[in-house]
Amino acid sequence: MALLMNTRLLLRQMKDLRNVIPKRNRVKAKWAATRPKYPPTQLALGHFDATYGGQMGELWPSIRVALLSERKYGALVNNFCHDAVQDDLQAMGCRDFIDDADTEAQPSYKPESASDVNNHLNDGPTQSSDVDDPPPSPLKLSPNIRCMVFPRGDITRFKPARPDMEGLLPYYLLDAASVLPCLALNIEEGHTVLDLCAAPGGKTMALLQTNAIRFLCANDSSRTRTARLRKVLQSYIPKELRSEEHLRITSLDGTYWGDVERNTFDRVLVDVPCTTDRHSVTEDDNNIFNRSRTKERQTLPQLQVALLLAGIVAACPGGQIVYSTCTLSNTQNLRVVEQAVHLAQENHAIKVEVVNLKPLTHMFRKTFHFASDLSVGEMVIPHLASNFGPIYMCKLKRLT
Repeated sequence: MALLMNTRLLLRQMKDLRNVIPKRNRVKAKWAATRPKYPPTQLALGHFDATYGGQMGELWPSIRVALLSERKYGALVNNFCHDAVQDDLQAMGCRDFIDDADTEAQPSYKPESASDVNNHLNDGPTQSSDVDDPPPSPLKLSPNIRCMVFPRGDITRFKPARPDMEGLLPYYLLDAASVLPCLALNIEEGHTVLDLCAAPGGKTMALLQTNAIRFLCANDSSRTRTARLRKVLQSYIPKELRSEEHLRITSLDGTYWGDVERNTFDRVLVDVPCTTDRHSVTEDDNNIFNRSRTKERQTLPQLQVALLLAGIVAACPGGQIVYSTCTLSNTQNLRVVEQAVHLAQENHAIKVEVVNLKPLTHMFRKTFHFASDLSVGEMVIPHLASNFGPIYMCKLKRLT
């Protein structure tokens, strides 16, 4: 009885206290306004379950777990920094996965012609002679790029980078698999390079580490992202290498680049906007599966085709183009490549061949987990022991 009386007294005191609080300071949670019934991450995961469950088959459950787990990073070493950071990272147990590549007994692969790729689009078979084809040359990689990673299964985090005496940071943290498209681009001394979708700047950084580029144009359609790109480069690249003679940063619609500079660049990197699968299932902020961005998400493949086509047109004859995404989606990956190759022939009379990147997967199989059955291009798929990716890449060579 005494307990009941004390409870009633406490409730009466709380009610009296509420009357003392000014009305303007009373807050009632508005759940419908602040918390959507189906957050973007939940929508993304449901979409991926429905799509990738069929596409990836029995691999999807393990990929799903990896996507929802803490991702693994690599440290892209800044060759322009004066601190000998690589020794410190090696002392922590890291290794340069590029220097540690498996270069023995690389298999040889015949490049696919544009007609081979178009056969996937049911354009009909075209005759090609294997007898007259020269043997494929070994895969060449861009030089001087170093990226440190912890061993498989080790999820140790890197320490924050500290600037050297000139204010340059010693390394840039990124998904180590995102370095692979830059390696595949095969930068050589004196090349002119276009990075068509450059922000936030990780791949641009990797390209500049080659110290072989005569001129680099880094473009992104978003002015906000371009501003971020400038800040990144200021933190890693010496001022003399950021002069207009060596580097141009623009904020233009990349789909029209073929009209601006046609037949110009030796190498073109087209790292297109995509559904960014890992971000989509882990972060609600800036998530493309937000209901307000439904149309943007649905039109991504058309944008990606237009960007890749512009990159093909911007490359000079004999030039090389690498297309890349961070999604598992066949619609945004190999289907985009197939359609862009087809449109390059039909609309611009440009012939390209797909350069087979199987030797690259052989070289870095100790570090990354690669998909095994893609008809066009290669893809790093997330795996708990090596939680990088997803990263899709396809290399094209312009013939005419």
